[in-house]
Amino acid sequence: MRRVFSSFISLAFLFGSTNAAAQAQAPKPRVMVEPGEVTDVIDAFDGSDPFDVTITLGFSYLAKRARILRESSIYAPGLTTGGYTARRLSVGQFVETTSKLEPRVDLGLFRDLALYTRVPVILDNARRIDEPDGGSNAAALAGAPGQPALFGLPFESPDRSGLEYLAVGFELGVFNQARDQTKPTWMFGAETRISIGEPMHACNAKANPQCAHPGDINRDGKFSEDVTSSTGLALESNAIGERDAGVTRGTIGLEVHSLMSKRIKYIEPYGGFSALVEFQQNDSDYGATDFQGALVNHPPLVGKVTLGMMIIPWENRERFGRLTLDFRFDGSYHSEGRDYSELFDALGSSSEATLRAPKWARFTGNPDCDVNGSADCPRSIVDLGSEKTYFTGLSVTEAFGSYRAAGAATWRASEHFKLNAGVALNFDQAHGISHDQPCNPNFKDDLGNSGPCHSGTLTRTATGIPNPGYRPTINAVGRRFYVDESMTFEVFARGAVMF
Repeated sequence: MRRVFSSFISLAFLFGSTNAAAQAQAPKPRVMVEPGEVTDVIDAFDGSDPFDVTITLGFSYLAKRARILRESSIYAPGLTTGGYTARRLSVGQFVETTSKLEPRVDLGLFRDLALYTRVPVILDNARRIDEPDGGSNAAALAGAPGQPALFGLPFESPDRSGLEYLAVGFELGVFNQARDQTKPTWMFGAETRISIGEPMHACNAKANPQCAHPGDINRDGKFSEDVTSSTGLALESNAIGERDAGVTRGTIGLEVHSLMSKRIKYIEPYGGFSALVEFQQNDSDYGATDFQGALVNHPPLVGKVTLGMMIIPWENRERFGRLTLDFRFDGSYHSEGRDYSELFDALGSSSEATLRAPKWARFTGNPDCDVNGSADCPRSIVDLGSEKTYFTGLSVTEAFGSYRAAGAATWRASEHFKLNAGVALNFDQAHGISHDQPCNPNFKDDLGNSGPCHSGTLTRTATGIPNPGYRPTINAVGRRFYVDESMTFEVFARGAVMF
């Protein structure tokens, strides 16, 4: 009996040892060490993979709503004290919807180095301004004294569509966690954006012509006076007709971006930044106010900080399958600049006389006025040989911040195909959208060129030179416009084929 019991113990020990050895030799489940979708850069000449090409087609739909306000100089309880506003009048509700396709091609050049190009296509962009709750206020839309309203409500812009811009850029994987697990994945990239379509022009869908040229003073499809190339509008004198609504920003942009991530089992936090600088193209309306006295005539500079986390709840390394959940937050800063605001179409197509009438670009000394003469003698008069400036709808916007929260899911079905879909919500801080200044203080050495920009009576001191883009009807304190409660909802989806 003792011998049988000893044999049983020996057999059990042998079975247990064999099972433990088998478990030790069995391969453990592996996770994919390749970077997540946000920081992954396709490459070429990497082992047995001579090249990589990824073709992506994306679609997005954006719906924006914002409230437009205006300062008031009305002397009434709760509105103003001393000629300045204490409360802003409600102008209307801005509504914009945009449907966009974005094809993109990435081409691997070398290890962790890729060249890409993308061409956003605006399928439809629709803008309108509805009456505010409780009806419109005549004072909120008022022009100069004795002039009609700046525009009527509801206001509607014509639908826009076309190619937005051509982007060409590169991305470089400085570090790659898949190659060296002691380092994070760090991706750096840069791209150039070239507007290749018609620049946007201010239009009114209910007017005839819908998109009148700024030099068309009478809004009858004809130039009311000679318009030469010196205006910056690059049009032939006495031309007839109307312009296209356009869809591009009329700029050339340079964007740089960088993101860093670190895979920790089934999560991959990441962060980074991007910056965008734009330069006006010659055929855009930026040239209409590009003169010496202009204070701001460049598009806003945009800087963005990104923080996010990718969560990988499931993956199959052998079949290149993976499900990724991406949650991110973007914080952007938009500098002061001349831009296409929510009132671009409404003000740019206005028939109000003070906005239609051109302004001379410069002043000059009055040869008939003695420097030591009376205060009634104007020391500086309009230079009739200077260019004429026209209001195009582009206006100076204040600096503001915007905040975007997004959530998306990416399913990599196989080695050669993946799908991505998500939603996002963007909020813009309240900011002014017609904040030009009357004088440019950077030029204050010549009293003859100062025009109204001076101090003193008999003994005058130049405080600057006049800003040719300044329009008191919309830029003067007590007449300026603002935007607040600006929210944009976005839905997007993308499909990619990888070779």
